[in-house]
This record gives sequence, C-alpha cells and structure tokens, in this order.
Amino acid sequence: MRRELSEIEKEMSSPDFWNDTQRAQKLSQERNRIEAQLNAFSSVEQKIEDSEVLIEIAEEEGDEELLKEAENNLKEVEKELNELEVKKVLSGEYDRNNAIVTIHAGAGGTESCDWAEMLMRMYLRWAERKGFEVEILDLQENEEAGIKSATLLIKGPYAYGLLKSEHGTHRLVRISPFDANARRHTSFSGVIVVPEIDDEVEIEIRDEDIRVDTYRASGAGGQHVNKTDSAVRITHIPTGIVVTCQSERSQIQNRQRAMKILKARLYELEMRKREEKIAEAKGEHKSIAWGNQIRSYVFQPYQMVKDHRTGVETSNVNAVMDGEIDQFIEAYLKQKARQ
Repeated sequence: MRRELSEIEKEMSSPDFWNDTQRAQKLSQERNRIEAQLNAFSSVEQKIEDSEVLIEIAEEEGDEELLKEAENNLKEVEKELNELEVKKVLSGEYDRNNAIVTIHAGAGGTESCDWAEMLMRMYLRWAERKGFEVEILDLQENEEAGIKSATLLIKGPYAYGLLKSEHGTHRLVRISPFDANARRHTSFSGVIVVPEIDDEVEIEIRDEDIRVDTYRASGAGGQHVNKTDSAVRITHIPTGIVVTCQSERSQIQNRQRAMKILKARLYELEMRKREEKIAEAKGEHKSIAWGNQIRSYVFQPYQMVKDHRTGVETSNVNAVMDGEIDQFIEAYLKQKARQ
C-alpha cells in the first residue's frame, strides 16, 4: 500500500500532471483513500500499544480504572478492525462511489406507501450516522400518507459498496395504523441501489429507445416548483426502466440528472445479467433478481428484523428503523467475500 502511494505521489509531482483533469482527480482521490487507510492502520497499532502499556501498569499497581481504560481501548480496536475488514471486501470497480438509492412502494396502497417512507427515513438516518451527504433527487408523495417513490443520492466514501447489500425487496409485518379493525398487514417495498458512475463509462442510450415526459415538481421548493413543468421522467422502452428527477429548478438540469441515473441503472442491469450467467454456470438455480425478498421487519406479534440471506437477526426493531443497519450490511459483505 505504501509503495502504491509512493507511485501515485511520484506521478502527481510531474509538471504535466494537471493536464489531464480527470486522471488528476482520480489519482487525488486514490491518494486520499490510501492515506486514510494507512492512518486507520496506524491508529489501530497505536491503540494496541497503548492498551498493552496500560495493562502492564494496571497489573503492577492493581489499578482497576486503568484496566477499564485498556478494555475500552481494545473495544475501539475491535470496532476499527471490523471496519477495515469490511473495506477490504469492498474492492469492486464502483464500490467507492456514491450510491443512488431508489425506493418504490409495493402493492398495498397507503400501507405500502407508509412503509416506503419508513425505509427512506431509515437510510437517511444511516447516512447521517456515517457522516454522508444526502440529496433527494426525486420524491413522489402519496395523497393520504407516505411516499410512492423516492430517489436519493448518498454521497460518501464506499457509499455504493456498503448500500448495495440493501438492493431487493423489504417486507414489513405490523398492525396497520390505517386499519380501523387493527388487523395485521404485510407490506412490501422495493429498494434499488446503483453506483453513481462517471460520464466516461460508455453506456449506449439511443434517442429512439427513450421517452421523455415533463411534469410539475412537487414538494418543498417555493412557488417555482408549482408553476413550471421542470420535473423530468425518462422511460427506457427496451427495458421498461423509469427514472425521474425533480431536484433541480431547471428542466434541462433535471433531464441531465435523470439520464445519469438511467445510465447507472442500465449499467447495473448488465452487471446483474452477468452474475446470473455465472450463477447458472456454477449450477446455482436461485434467482438474483432485485424483486427477491431480502429482509423481514416484524413489528407484531413479536419484534424481529431478520436478513434472509445471512440469517442475521435482531429484536431491536426501533434501532434498525433509526438507521442501525451496519450489522446486516457487514454480514452480507463478508458472506459475499467467502463465496
């Protein structure tokens, strides 16, 4: 890793380095990533050394407080080592990129729309915990409650690599607050996660293959969003993929962003087709389509969140809905690394 950093710094010292802006930006990002990892390793090493000294002194002097301090240090070391292990798994081409997360309410009317909004809040809280920036690119609200769909751009290191584990169908079981008879309902919402990809990635989108519709943006944004058809919906006819964007004030900007999302969705679709072919070659008959149920969230008659791919489960439903989903993400990534 240090040799790799040395080679990057050598190239960056060249007088012609900034002539190729895209190359310069990529190398700068790569240098920052390597430096961050080296600093993380140094931090772990320092904490281990500090803990060893504290334990030695504590044993000599019989100091319980120092032992507790050393124990806390080692707990931090364990947490940091776990994070480094997860990052080691994130070696995919676009794992370091930002993530585009789209949430769709399934069949079930208001109940499913409310569930979609709960999932959106869960991802917003997770991003906040990570210190990631979130931009809401599109939000289609339901008339009674909840949302029909939402598209979020989550910006941060390894955002896509982490969130790709959330791609699939999420199932909710609870007593519906919209049912006057207080019956238990099952709701579904689909989550699609794709990487934000560079413009240099070549994905052919022919003009005759897309249909572009404009409509009035909704939600916050002042009078402007209610008076102009600035929101854009693009349908890719061959695949049926539909993307929307209404975050910008200009129709042109919304179209550019929607095209970027479509490009990412088409790239991700192609990658999944390749995975299916590999799975078939290995004799694996399970479908890896995005519609498969990946996780269940049970609120009644008991409380349990269970990931059906890894078997990881917890009874702390409130914490999960408040964004504590790292245990599911990490278990999924480690399982994929072993395959």
